[in-house]
Amino acid sequence: MLRTVNRVLLGVVGLALLVLGGAVLATGLGAPMPSWWLYDGPGDVLLSDADRTRWRDAGWWWPVVFAVLVALVLVTLWWLLAQARRGRLAEVLVDSGDGQGALLRGRALERVMVDEAEALEGVRRAQVTLTGKRGTPEAHVHLLLEAHAEPADALERLSADAVARARDSAGLARLPAEVRMRAARHRAQRVS
Repeated sequence: MLRTVNRVLLGVVGLALLVLGGAVLATGLGAPMPSWWLYDGPGDVLLSDADRTRWRDAGWWWPVVFAVLVALVLVTLWWLLAQARRGRLAEVLVDSGDGQGALLRGRALERVMVDEAEALEGVRRAQVTLTGKRGTPEAHVHLLLEAHAEPADALERLSADAVARARDSAGLARLPAEVRMRAARHRAQRVS
């Protein structure tokens, strides 16, 4: 959801800036503009002294300016905090067979998956984040592989061991996993 909002917001702001910049450039180069446009030609300024000081003495001007700026700051802070907040799943719904289910802490399941992934041969470090809904979680796995590790083997063992055990132990029908791998940096070895 947040990714979609970011892309739409970025697209709208980018399109508005592109149109405004293109119109200012076209006017500066002497292209005819409509009568309602902000300025008329290359010798005109964007905001005259009268335009900049028009409402300065009005009683409503400064409260409106401050209200708009405060709203802009609050929306910007909300957006910034939404970027920093992770969409981590707090709990997973486990089918207990009684029709009500039980709740398993998401961090506990993540920790078990990390331990099992790090126990695999060729995996130096693992990080697991569960996202999605309580009944249909999704795993995002980041693996740091040793220099000698085969990525295909590590992926196969991860899906057959860690992900399958987590899925079965939580009683989930499926546990989709997105796996990102990168190789650990290592020093070059001498060949004699």
